[in-house]
Amino acid sequence: MSLIQLKDIVKTYEDPKRKTKLLAIDNVSLEVEENEFLCILGPSGCGKSTLLNMIAGFEKQTSGSVHMNNKLITKPGADRGVVFQQPTLMPWLTVWENVSFHLMLEGVSKAERKKRSLEYIEMVGLKGFENHFPYELSGGMNQRVGIARALMLNPSAILMDEPFASIDAQTKSDMQEELVKLWEKHKITVIFITHSIDEALILGTKVAVMTRRPGTIREMMPINLPRPRDVTSDEFNSYKRRIRELLHEE
Repeated sequence: MSLIQLKDIVKTYEDPKRKTKLLAIDNVSLEVEENEFLCILGPSGCGKSTLLNMIAGFEKQTSGSVHMNNKLITKPGADRGVVFQQPTLMPWLTVWENVSFHLMLEGVSKAERKKRSLEYIEMVGLKGFENHFPYELSGGMNQRVGIARALMLNPSAILMDEPFASIDAQTKSDMQEELVKLWEKHKITVIFITHSIDEALILGTKVAVMTRRPGTIREMMPINLPRPRDVTSDEFNSYKRRIRELLHEE
């Protein structure tokens, strides 16, 4: 069953100073199923993050429509958790306070907020760090806080915009493994933006390969590989070659 539907999406940016228009996304239609892990891959500037922001409700399309659960998306909502490239934590709040920040806005008591946040802090492997501040943590640990905060919303989908781009290779590998375990355990829908072919193939149940600007979906590729994924296998590298060919043609 489709959870998210993008239909005939067009995005045009106007430059009033130069009196020109830039067509960024051209006629994209896309359906995301429940419990799917969709990776969107493509060249820089092709509109990957713009599509994600439309689903999040942060940005409006010029034409076309974005629906979730058959309801038109017009603004951000708690049914969509967002994890950015940088974790955007509040430095004056501790880990548990950052994770449960939305509960504070709802007027939930401090004791209840802390109690509920600890489950998600433990879920992302940060038990014992709940009273630390962001500046006391590594980049990878801060990104885990961002993921815990998104999970605590209990969303139907998590939208992730290159969340591991700025962390080292070993931490990235560990985080990819943990993210797959969380996805398998909680059966949540994930839409994940990446520039990395390997990352898309390690994570995704499907990979949407986009063209250069104006961005369109070049190919939607189901990834039928067992988990954990073996990046040295013939099957993995066959997918990798196909995606490389698509991107090279662009």
